[in-house]
Amino acid sequence: MKISIIGTGYVGLVSGICLAEKGNQVICVDVDQKKVDKINKSIPPIYEKGLEALLKKNLNVNFKATTDLHQSVLKTDISLIAVGTPFDGAEIDLRYVKEASRQIGISIRDKSSYHVVVVKSTVVPGTTDEVVLPILEEASGKKAGIDFGVGMNPEFLREGEAIEDFMFPDRIVLGGMDKKSIDVLEKMYSVFDNIDILKTNNKTAEMIKYASNALLATMISFSNEIGNLCAAIGGTDVVDVMRGLHLDKRLSPILDNGERIIPAFTTYLQAGCGFGGSCFPKDVNALSAYGKKLDKPMLLLEAVMKINEQQPRQIIHMLEKHFPSLEGVRITVLGMSFKPGTDDMRESPAIPIVKELIARNANVKAYDSVAKKEAMNLFKDKNFVFCDDLNQAIHGAEAILVLTRWDEFKDIHKIIRKCEKQPLIIDGRRMLNKHLFEKYEGIGL
Repeated sequence: MKISIIGTGYVGLVSGICLAEKGNQVICVDVDQKKVDKINKSIPPIYEKGLEALLKKNLNVNFKATTDLHQSVLKTDISLIAVGTPFDGAEIDLRYVKEASRQIGISIRDKSSYHVVVVKSTVVPGTTDEVVLPILEEASGKKAGIDFGVGMNPEFLREGEAIEDFMFPDRIVLGGMDKKSIDVLEKMYSVFDNIDILKTNNKTAEMIKYASNALLATMISFSNEIGNLCAAIGGTDVVDVMRGLHLDKRLSPILDNGERIIPAFTTYLQAGCGFGGSCFPKDVNALSAYGKKLDKPMLLLEAVMKINEQQPRQIIHMLEKHFPSLEGVRITVLGMSFKPGTDDMRESPAIPIVKELIARNANVKAYDSVAKKEAMNLFKDKNFVFCDDLNQAIHGAEAILVLTRWDEFKDIHKIIRKCEKQPLIIDGRRMLNKHLFEKYEGIGL
């Protein structure tokens, strides 16, 4: 198929390159000329495992980027809207979705053939039918369902695993205003074999995305609340508690041959210093605000966010147990991105933690294998130094905070063992063997 994608963020760029890899002709559109130029030079504007290789393979074969939305719509059969939908504190900001819809509508006005417009951005239920569709009709002067179709196709991509998730999805949700719109979407995904496809209306497709993210965020905050209680009880380790929880065969089924299956979702049932990223905080807050507007307060989701907002404080509390004052204390932060496999620092727990350390005049060194640029843009204080080497970051530290679950941090005991004075280790992700350190603190311990 011939596909145009509006927006080259995580969702737009990953979707575009993967659809091209599947044999479609894809044009990605962005208003940022510099971003488009980078993409057309095989330089991804974001860090995502495997993305650069796929971009180089498909560029100028099945894939290209441009700023010309009008021609892109005219040359394609289907347009996916994959622009940002930030949360402004009261509701999601639809300005980019609205503008993309308006421009696509203007383009459809000049098009004689049937075209399908699909919202891939995360939007609250009703947005596709009640906001996007009317804008398309007004801008095009044409009628939805007759001259063009409208659909909703939520994404389920994990940053750091986005290529894998797109190429080998666990489900494909196809929302549409009518059967014809869904049929075009189904044709686009016809190259995916043996995948469960759910066909539904646009509102339900929108809600499925929010419900999915809200559940995962709830699992994390539940785990953190249990972890904090374990720490308060004493003599209890949340790692063992959650391991015992995971062994429930309803969570990890046992096959007839005795083999136990450990589903990937159990990783969300682990205590840590909180969740971040571009999705969970934004989407849970947006769904909670949406419920309030309908006079349906989302009490559970409000609690989920409150727990998460407070969770980074646990790291500071553990530091305070060992240092009466943090002024002048040499503290190393390992991991700045909100999760491994990405350079994304949006809503990362590391941000409030580092801000608090700087405010207390600690001397902060940080290390992250890919998030240097983002960290340096955020923190320009003289008491903050970003290290390019893990050994350099650890050397001379009085306390080391592990805030991102990067694999390279699993063996830091080998480096620390060589230190003249053993630093305090604060494991914000509970990824280390506590028995390998002289001074160890961890969430839920």
